[in-house]
Amino acid sequence: MMQRRLWPVALVVAGLALAGCGSAADKGTDKGTDKGSGTGKLVVWDWKSSDKTAVNFVAKAKADFAKKHPDVQLEFVAQPFDNYYTLLGAAIQAGKGPDVMLFNGGGQIRDRADALIPLDQYLAADKDRLAGWDAFSKDGKTYAAPITLQGHPIYYNKTIYKKAGLDPDNPPATWDALVSACATIKKKTKVPCFSLGNKEGYGIQFWMSGMGSGILTSAEYDDWIAGKRDWNSPDVKKLFALWKEANDLGMNSAGPNSTAMFMDQYTKFEGGGGANVFGLMSDVGGWHEMNPIIGPDNLGVMLSPVITPGTTPSLAYDGGVGYGVAKWTKDPALAADLVRSLTSTDALTAYSSDAGAIAADKSVKISGGGPAAAAISAEIPSGKPALHVALSAKTQEVMGRLSQKLLSKDVTVDEAMKQLAAADQKG
Repeated sequence: MMQRRLWPVALVVAGLALAGCGSAADKGTDKGTDKGSGTGKLVVWDWKSSDKTAVNFVAKAKADFAKKHPDVQLEFVAQPFDNYYTLLGAAIQAGKGPDVMLFNGGGQIRDRADALIPLDQYLAADKDRLAGWDAFSKDGKTYAAPITLQGHPIYYNKTIYKKAGLDPDNPPATWDALVSACATIKKKTKVPCFSLGNKEGYGIQFWMSGMGSGILTSAEYDDWIAGKRDWNSPDVKKLFALWKEANDLGMNSAGPNSTAMFMDQYTKFEGGGGANVFGLMSDVGGWHEMNPIIGPDNLGVMLSPVITPGTTPSLAYDGGVGYGVAKWTKDPALAADLVRSLTSTDALTAYSSDAGAIAADKSVKISGGGPAAAAISAEIPSGKPALHVALSAKTQEVMGRLSQKLLSKDVTVDEAMKQLAAADQKG
C-alpha cells in the first residue's frame, strides 16, 4: 500500500549513502539465541520510526537489543512514505543499503525475497508467539517477522445512520440492503454513503478484501489465496462489476480518482463526509484515530454484506508490516537479533498502545479500543487472508490503474478482467 514515485534510479542510488547504509563489522551472535556480542553499526530503514506513535516502540526495541549487544550502534532511517519502495529498489539494485528493512506483507516483500535472507533458523523461538507469518513467506521460507496484524473492516458512522432513520446496530446485510441504505442516507442527510480515495489506486484493494468474502464462495476464496485464480469466474468478475456499479449509483464521495486514500479519504469520513469507509484494523485509517473524533460509541464496524447467496462474510487480514534482513548485511545473525528485538513483547506492547496497532504478538491485548476494536478482535479467529495481499505488487499496480479507468468509464469490466488475468499470469 505504498505509492510509487519513480525517481531516476541514478539519483536514488547516489543518495543511498546519505540515506543511511551500514553493517556491523564483527560476527559473534549465536543463531536464534540472545548470546554473543557484535560490534559496529546496524542501519534500519522503515517509514514509521519517526512517527510520534513509534517513539516508545523504537526505544523498547533498542533497549532490548542493547542488553544483548551493548557495543553495536543502531541507526533508524525513516524514509518518505510515498516512495519507500523506489528507494528500496535502488538499494537492491546497488547491492548495498540498510541491514534491516520494513515491508508490507504480501507482494511487496515476496517480489523482493531474492534480496533478503531467510530468517527461519534465527526466529524459531518466536514462531508460536507471533502471528501473521504467511504474509512474509515465499516458497516455504520466512523473510520477515511481523509486528502487526492488518485487515480491512468496513467502518460506519452510527450518528449518520440515525439521522437517516436507519438502525445503527443493524448495518446492511445484503447488497440490495446496502444499495437501499445508501440511497436513504444520501436523500435524508445529503452525505455520501462511502468516503472513497482512489488516487493511488489503493481503493480497489480495500474494496476487494473488504467485500470479497461476501462475493466469492469459500472454495473460490481459498483457491485465490493459493494462487489458483480464475479471472473468468462470474464471482471474480462481480468483484469489479460492483466496484463500478457502486460509483455509477452515486454511492461514493465525489472525485475518488483525485482523492488520496491516505489521509483524505479518512479525514472526510471522520469529519462526517461519508457514512462508511473501507479502513484498516491497525495503525492509521482505523479505530485508534477515529474513536476520539467520531466517538467510540458512534463508530460501528461491519463485514461485507452477503452478495453471493451462501457466502459467509469474514474479516480479511494478514500480517501487516514486518522487518526483514538484507542479504548484503555482514552479520545476518546479528541483524536477525535486531529483528527479534523489534518484535519483542515489550516493543509491540508499546506500539499497540501508542499507535493503535493490533500487534502480531498473541500475548498483547488491546486496551481502550472501544466497541470497534472489540468487534474486530472478535472476528480474528474466523478471519481469512486478504485477497489483494495474495497478488504480486505488479498485479496490484495494474489493478490500481484499471480501477481508476473503471470509475471513469474508460475501460469495460470485461477488458479489465483480461488485462488482470494477463498481469497475474506474469506475476
